[in-house]
Amino acid sequence: MNNYKLRTQLIHGQFRSKKWDYDHHVVPPMTASATFRLSGSQRGAAGFFRFACDRINPNREVPIYIYDRLDEPTRGMLEENLATAEGADCCVAFASGMAAISAALGVLCHMGEEIVAHQVLYGCTYSLMINWLPRIGVKTTFVDMNDPKAVQAAITPRTRVVYCETPINPTLGLIDLPRVRKALGKGAHRPLLVVDNTFSTPNGQRPLELGADLVVHSLTKGIGGFGTDMGGAVLASEKLRNELMMYRKDFGGVLSPKAAWDFLVYGLPTMSTRLEATQRSALKIATWLERHPKVERVSYPGLKSFPQKTLARKQLTTPGGEFAPGAMIYFEVKDKKDDGEPGARLIDWIATNALSITLAVSLGQIKTLIEHPYSMTHSALRRRKEGRRNASRRPPSGPTSSTSTASSR
Repeated sequence: MNNYKLRTQLIHGQFRSKKWDYDHHVVPPMTASATFRLSGSQRGAAGFFRFACDRINPNREVPIYIYDRLDEPTRGMLEENLATAEGADCCVAFASGMAAISAALGVLCHMGEEIVAHQVLYGCTYSLMINWLPRIGVKTTFVDMNDPKAVQAAITPRTRVVYCETPINPTLGLIDLPRVRKALGKGAHRPLLVVDNTFSTPNGQRPLELGADLVVHSLTKGIGGFGTDMGGAVLASEKLRNELMMYRKDFGGVLSPKAAWDFLVYGLPTMSTRLEATQRSALKIATWLERHPKVERVSYPGLKSFPQKTLARKQLTTPGGEFAPGAMIYFEVKDKKDDGEPGARLIDWIATNALSITLAVSLGQIKTLIEHPYSMTHSALRRRKEGRRNASRRPPSGPTSSTSTASSR
């Protein structure tokens, strides 16, 4: 397989898979059973023993399937192909991108440990870090991750994870991953760098090659491509596979065989072709927006005006080395009527009048979608900032910051 380009490998998949014998299927089959027949109690006992067992090599042993929540073959084949695409030792797939992020942080962090994260994140990831992880004693500090000194200053002996997205959702700013990785130092006890690669997909960036320790994805987006299924994935070293599998089993965020089959048969094989086409469109649209008199600013890594264009050319590349600026555009409008909702009127007009642009959250589909992060997907960040501003205006005897934390739910 190494003699073929990645896009060819993803079309044809693994030529041999321990997950299922389907030599006579041109298209991989899909399981349709939540439980699997066992020939005897000894086989059942062996299956439970071998699941997530450190003494078993899953790349060499044929699995004993018992119950979908533990493991099943369609999802297993998808995980093999995702690991190939991202250049990872292993992949564990989940029911959604947030389930994958929760699993990665849940496996890595214990009570009393800390996370250092970039100051701008997807709204639900931010909410997870400020609303739910503190309940199990995990604290998050937010910094500008493009400032290595700020990263180093935020790291304490209890810091277990450094987390970021790149490109950043929604501003499309980039994080220099090799520089962040260098700032974390060396040694077995250094923090682990976890990167959300949803916006770029493995076609446009492979963070593990740039120094990341774990990669998380929402498969719903560019990898899935059609907006029909939710899914997520964690890609990591082999030593984390069993813990991730056990976490998925116990917390239950399991990717269904139907969704896994769609990602395996439709999503991954068409990923390179889809993204090449959407990137061409994105560059034309971003260029047009940049020239429009009612647009204040456009952020798109493919534009000459992009502030981090040198880093973009270096970091956002296909496996073959071609520049891959992606299909996401972030822009700000000149809204003279300052009603606290900049861009809202444009969004409302599009929702009422446009045919080829759809007001909807998510991304990476074959249709063009537009949304308003300020009031929608990133409203938790806005409310948190507004709560802090309001709290700073109150006398010292007023409510503490926990009031603003609760209000952001």
